[in-house]
Amino acid sequence: MKGKAPPSRIFLLAALALPAFAQQSPHAGYVYPAGGKRGATVEVRVGGQFLNGAQRAYVSGGGVEARVIEYDRPLTGAAALKLRDEMQQLNQKRRAGKLTAAEEHRAAEIRDKLEDVQRRPSIPAIAEIVSVEITIAPDAAPGPRQLRIDGNNGLTNPIIFCVGELPEFARKPSRVAPAYNAVNGATPVTRLVARPPDPPADVALPVVVNGQMMPGTTDQYRFRANKGEHLVIAVAARELMPYISDAVPGWFQAALTLRDAEGRELVSADHYLFHPDPLIEYDVPADGQYIAEIHDSIFRGREDFVYRVSMGELPVITSVFPLGAQAGKRAAVETHGWNLPAAHVTENRKGKQAEVISISQQLGGYTSNTVPFAIGTLPETTARAGIGRPEKEQRVKLPVVVNGRIAQPGETQFFRIDGRAGEPIVAEVTARRLGSPLDSTLRLTDAKGRELAFNDDFEDQGAGLLTHQADSLISCTLPAKGTYSIQVTDRERHGGAEYAYRLRISHPQPDFELRVTPSSLNLRAGSTAPVTVYALRRDGFAGEIALKLKDAPAGFALSGAAVPSGQDSVRLTLTVPRTPVGLPLSIQLAGQATIDGRDVTRIAVPAEEMEQAFAYRHLVAEDAWIVRVIGAGGGVPWRTITKPLQLTPGAATAFDVFVPPRLQNSVRLALNDPPEGISVQNVIEKPNGVSLVLRVEGGKAKPGLKGNLIVDAFREAPGQPGNGNRRRIPLGTLPAIPFEVLEK
Repeated sequence: MKGKAPPSRIFLLAALALPAFAQQSPHAGYVYPAGGKRGATVEVRVGGQFLNGAQRAYVSGGGVEARVIEYDRPLTGAAALKLRDEMQQLNQKRRAGKLTAAEEHRAAEIRDKLEDVQRRPSIPAIAEIVSVEITIAPDAAPGPRQLRIDGNNGLTNPIIFCVGELPEFARKPSRVAPAYNAVNGATPVTRLVARPPDPPADVALPVVVNGQMMPGTTDQYRFRANKGEHLVIAVAARELMPYISDAVPGWFQAALTLRDAEGRELVSADHYLFHPDPLIEYDVPADGQYIAEIHDSIFRGREDFVYRVSMGELPVITSVFPLGAQAGKRAAVETHGWNLPAAHVTENRKGKQAEVISISQQLGGYTSNTVPFAIGTLPETTARAGIGRPEKEQRVKLPVVVNGRIAQPGETQFFRIDGRAGEPIVAEVTARRLGSPLDSTLRLTDAKGRELAFNDDFEDQGAGLLTHQADSLISCTLPAKGTYSIQVTDRERHGGAEYAYRLRISHPQPDFELRVTPSSLNLRAGSTAPVTVYALRRDGFAGEIALKLKDAPAGFALSGAAVPSGQDSVRLTLTVPRTPVGLPLSIQLAGQATIDGRDVTRIAVPAEEMEQAFAYRHLVAEDAWIVRVIGAGGGVPWRTITKPLQLTPGAATAFDVFVPPRLQNSVRLALNDPPEGISVQNVIEKPNGVSLVLRVEGGKAKPGLKGNLIVDAFREAPGQPGNGNRRRIPLGTLPAIPFEVLEK
């Protein structure tokens, strides 16, 4: 028998797919300056939101310690109004000539605070400031680290802080002027051109300069260089802030110019190959003063438009060949770039695991940039010279990885394989994902030249920092016994020494990778929160992936822990112990599947789901999956449902939800972003809770769909006086409820 619960009792909101309840999750938007030199102590400012109670800071890796100095909380509207009233009274006393020295000092304090209110970013996500002191050991490894702030609401997302080797120069922290404080840092229409730059800041090479780009501005740095020096000027901007969600393009697009002492332009750049951050190399023709100039390409700006520019006769690797090697084999790697100590380096990877490592070189005590280098498990060969015509094609035997490069513009390289009828073949180019500018295309033809398969780009969600997926992959079943040709070229008909690639030709090698988001979780002791696991499936693998925590402390538990067959993601829940944990914990999530009769286990890579240019979303890998358990013993003891609900299209299905007695008269329940086509038809009260009646729309939720339902609990309270709206007070999330849609 069905019945509707009275308004004062338990009910479920089902009209819409409701988003997750606002938990005021702490957010870090930027850090400035975004790095410091080894052996130095630097004070940085972290701009973000919900940072109240900030008391600790953590930097990944060894040799770096961080200490919170101050939390600068923005004034509320009411507090600002009170200050204005006080200022008005002080101004009246000043006009009457009765203002004391102490009151004059107070007036100056109020003026500063009110100006600060005006200059606060209009973007709430970067309006709060935490000052942090970072001490870097002399032997700390150089390179990017990840910084998190810990406060009353838990840990922020990670942001990049760089450990450097060069002397550092940092401009004073900037704030957008009130007239220019607009969403996206857009320059107001009243300023149609950039204002003249401030006088150049004088620096000595080598150096890293740090700044924040403001709307309509240009920053200049003056230095002395000597004839014969091979000068390198390299910008890190998008590298520091991969995506700024409300910026178009979705990052600070730096433009870089080198000028002589009289201001004449010598060379400029707004990118390097496919990298958005510009890089200039210049042979200095004469002793003298030079000026490096940086601005946003369309003169936007904001506090989170942070940059670092490295300048000097510095080592830079621009490309390597080959792009990888077989595990356990010794490989001579040809390096190209500027100011490098050697033209080759040797890699000798003894392990047997497929992975991507980093290669760098050192010169004069300075470490170059790092470039990726792939370690594979298949046999490898090198593309021969002269295979640019079909009659000169290179014969290869499966399985193989061919290391090649499109050395000449317009070149196509041909590879011949022998195949059987019904034989499945996969050909995959890895180039852009390894730093090559090659925008590949792949073509498979039979012995008569008839095209059987072609691909330009395929999307790899694991390459979260690429906005242009430029690698190619084809998968094909050969129609007959005979010879076949696989052809590689650059889509834009470009070529050169840096246009390298790795071509895998093999039978399908089913496999998978995992990503788990978010990378930082903040939970009250005893509570439950949803997480999302993405399965990056390779070579046709479609099986179920069982998920489990790896070496997690007692009290941590997953619910709904499986990525269903044929699906690329699943939302599940993590429950934490009922006792608080003093420090953030780094835990791991493992996925296990059976592939061709063998058990395969992969560790999930933590990631942040970032938005770019208002629309595009990317999975950006982070260094660790961090869980912060806060508060003293709490959380509602919701019961776990382990047996999947069996839902039938067009029919109603009921299931019981236990509700603790103390909440039965006040709790509300809401579906959190349910799958399309699954909704609540009715709610029936029961002695220990409710029975929820679900309905499935057959045209939207198709048979075979599996996953989890996420249910949030909350209670309502009166809103502001005079406002009819009611506030929702979260009570937590229930453990994930697995479901399966059946055939009718």
